[in-house]
Amino acid sequence: MIRVLIADDQDLIRIGLRALVESEDDLAVVGEAADGVAVVELARRARPDVVLMDVRMPGVDGIEATRRIVADPELADTRVIVLTTFELDEYVFDALRHGASGFLTKDTRPADLLRAIRLVADGEALLSPSVTRRVVREFANRPARVPRLHPRLGTLTDREREVVGLVGEGLSNGEIAERLVLSPATARTHVSRAMVKLGARDRAQLVVLAYQSGLVGS
Repeated sequence: MIRVLIADDQDLIRIGLRALVESEDDLAVVGEAADGVAVVELARRARPDVVLMDVRMPGVDGIEATRRIVADPELADTRVIVLTTFELDEYVFDALRHGASGFLTKDTRPADLLRAIRLVADGEALLSPSVTRRVVREFANRPARVPRLHPRLGTLTDREREVVGLVGEGLSNGEIAERLVLSPATARTHVSRAMVKLGARDRAQLVVLAYQSGLVGS
């Protein structure tokens, strides 16, 4: 059973999400919260597998609540899906940087939302290559910033650095394999090893690390 926690300051949206989640035999709602402080406290008590996190909530917003959940060692297995009004919401990159496993817009089809919950609960990142490209392009067009090198960047081999840069560009494992003339299994292995070395929770965080370290387009 996948345990889901819902955080949104609008009653109607919480009711709708609860009804949708509880319509599935393998999903269960373990709590609801209307602000960031409450969702963090509930997460610590209920230990959900997935949190559906609204961004704009009173007091502590969804970005800070995500950061607190991801930073809590006791919630290492909890994943956060950020719900936004716009696909390139100004908060999306911050949410990913603070450890969210991905994001969805609030007009996502119910079937896609349910699929997303299952994917994230299974350890996958909810960040498709096409969405990754749009996010990276959006922030790449902003004023230049000094790269923040990851302290363990030096542990990567040259090939792994190259692969992380391609992940940051939004390429799938198959596309990476084609670009570098590798087998898909080898590309997948390089991605997995890079995630372990850099301590990335999932592919979404690897995208952020690649961007922050200046590996995108290098």
